[in-house]
Amino acid sequence: LEDLQDAFDFCYKVHYQPGEDRSRDPEYARQLQALQAKLQNLDQQRRVRWGWAGLGRGHGCSSPPAQTHVCPQEVLAQMQQLLGRSETLRELLQQELGDWQERQQRSCLGAPANTNLRPLETWFTDLGQGLFQLRQLLRALSDLRQKVTYERDPLAAETPLLEQRLQEQLTYLLKSAFVVEQQPSTPNPFKRPLVLRTGSKFSARARLLVRLHDRNHRMEATIHIDRSGPPRAPARPRGFRKFNILTSSSKTLLAGDSPQEGLICDFQYLTLKEQKESRAGKGSKGAGEVGVGLGAVGTPAGLGPCSDHSATSLQSPLVVTEELHLITFTLAYAYCGLELELKTSTLPFVIISNNNQFSSAWASILWFNMLSSDPKASRTPEPCAQQFFSAPPPAPWPRLAEVLSWQFESVAERGLSRDHLLMLAEKLFGKA
Repeated sequence: LEDLQDAFDFCYKVHYQPGEDRSRDPEYARQLQALQAKLQNLDQQRRVRWGWAGLGRGHGCSSPPAQTHVCPQEVLAQMQQLLGRSETLRELLQQELGDWQERQQRSCLGAPANTNLRPLETWFTDLGQGLFQLRQLLRALSDLRQKVTYERDPLAAETPLLEQRLQEQLTYLLKSAFVVEQQPSTPNPFKRPLVLRTGSKFSARARLLVRLHDRNHRMEATIHIDRSGPPRAPARPRGFRKFNILTSSSKTLLAGDSPQEGLICDFQYLTLKEQKESRAGKGSKGAGEVGVGLGAVGTPAGLGPCSDHSATSLQSPLVVTEELHLITFTLAYAYCGLELELKTSTLPFVIISNNNQFSSAWASILWFNMLSSDPKASRTPEPCAQQFFSAPPPAPWPRLAEVLSWQFESVAERGLSRDHLLMLAEKLFGKA
């Protein structure tokens, strides 16, 4: 087809002269007829799908069938079908990814869960490869259309719509494939994740599940803490502390020594320092600070913060152990001419300044993740999740009992029995 287009383009430039009146020139008329015939042949090649020569003559035919020819219009129709299938597959992958995020969230609370990303990475990469191959084929068809086009050209009518649909699928796939593999945590194995201390080192790691990259192009990843949300996003509570990341906040995405290791941006030995500014209520401790952990005693139907704590609003500053912070990873992705900015955020975490705040901070982490069953909602970079303790919801006892059992299982390798949980319930609520 490309050869036919080149031949037509050459004849068109050589023989067709629209600015001159050569209607009485028989040679020019013959050249125009030949040019029109070439265009009709080209249009036929773009539209008609030839079958196998001799196909259907029966099994006793002596001559082999001729080679088939699939026209660009048939290719476009097949691409429509493939994009429909890829959308279905992408929805399935999104469900699997959501299940993995829920398992990761539970594992941060001590629950036994498989958080291996290798299967998801394989599936995302395979789908990404297929979409990029379709993109290359579509670009080849677009090049043909740009070289030669005419009225009622099938490529001109269908190619732009397919390009837009494919671009949307690739963008959605890549943005969802950028995930936080390791939540912020300190090197101390006895410390819980998602509770950080100023001046102490911690690490966090993100991974791109689509394992496709251009080794000649360096992809830079950056991290930011508590990045501002959209203009209409809810404001953070008054007196919300601000922090700086002291160590390097940018890193080149590493491909590992082998393709099987994946594309990761591993930030280690990070340190946080609070920005010095006036903050009313900073360091205030007491019933409010431990309200989630100890003062959240209610009726057997549910546990919730004490009445004074539930009245907290944006006008009242949160205690330090109930401030939820977020780290956002930003990756400048580029592959095969496609450039995107990918973002992903950690689960909300608490920043403390001394060890005696750890228990209250961990209680806040438990309470938030226990009642935030939607991983996407808890990983949003907007300050919505950070307002959780402005009006914290109560927790039903069965949910809290399950989380308490996870705490024991993560340390003692066995959870709480029914008798243990019944004893705790009686101490909280009294005997029924």
